[in-house]
Amino acid sequence: MKALLISRIDVPDVLNYAAEVGDLLLSYGYHVAFEGSTAIAMGREEEGEWLDETDADIVVAIGGDGTVLLAVQKMKRQIPVIGINKGHVGFLAELESGEVPAFFRNLQRRMRLELRMRISLGTDSEHLGEALNEAVIVTARPAKMLKFTIVIDGVEVEEFRADGLIVATPTGSTAYAMSGGGPIVDPKFDGFLLVPLAPYMLSSRPHLIDSSRDLKIRLESAKAAQLVLDGRGSVPVGTNVELTIRRAENPAVFIDAGKNFFLKVREKLHSL
Repeated sequence: MKALLISRIDVPDVLNYAAEVGDLLLSYGYHVAFEGSTAIAMGREEEGEWLDETDADIVVAIGGDGTVLLAVQKMKRQIPVIGINKGHVGFLAELESGEVPAFFRNLQRRMRLELRMRISLGTDSEHLGEALNEAVIVTARPAKMLKFTIVIDGVEVEEFRADGLIVATPTGSTAYAMSGGGPIVDPKFDGFLLVPLAPYMLSSRPHLIDSSRDLKIRLESAKAAQLVLDGRGSVPVGTNVELTIRRAENPAVFIDAGKNFFLKVREKLHSL
């Protein structure tokens, strides 16, 4: 089995730990490579492979949830991924350091996979991108409100003004959407979570919508808006535009570490 390791590169201790994990996997009989940026930061360019070109069987993301999101975003094809938590909370990076040796010792004999829905966003003429956690619609200028109309199956179901709107997956319900007042959603649910950011009217509440619905978000404002996908970079969407929200064709593939989602959420939240 071939493993590609991607690490947070701005913390030397995390990079050093990534090298240790690579040595551990080699001792277990894995073929090991490092993601290009990780390899460069480690000074091991000859061992580097880019995620959109690799033939690896699994991807090991070492850092926090941001490292896992980056790995999924960079994949040209969705490769099974497992995260080792070297960040703060780690809802996506499931393994703690002490669990790593036993987990990878047994992984080649038995690997269970879990599919996680991603969202795809676009207009009538343009594909804007995909996200595993969330897409956030905000103005290009801070402290400016946007007018949103939510259209479900051709029916305008709500209209409101807000600083922005989070469109999250169930996986992303424990991220920005939770900070915005949204519910924690079972990751096995197949749908979209809409959470207004600082809505002008208190009656504007989160919506949970099945992915089989025809969901559109209409922006009616003279202010230019932008779309932020999984917290990385932004895509300008302009003014007076209608966005279509769909389930992405290819879900993210996670290696199941055998942890109960609800117990994990309780432990992580109590540790904050």
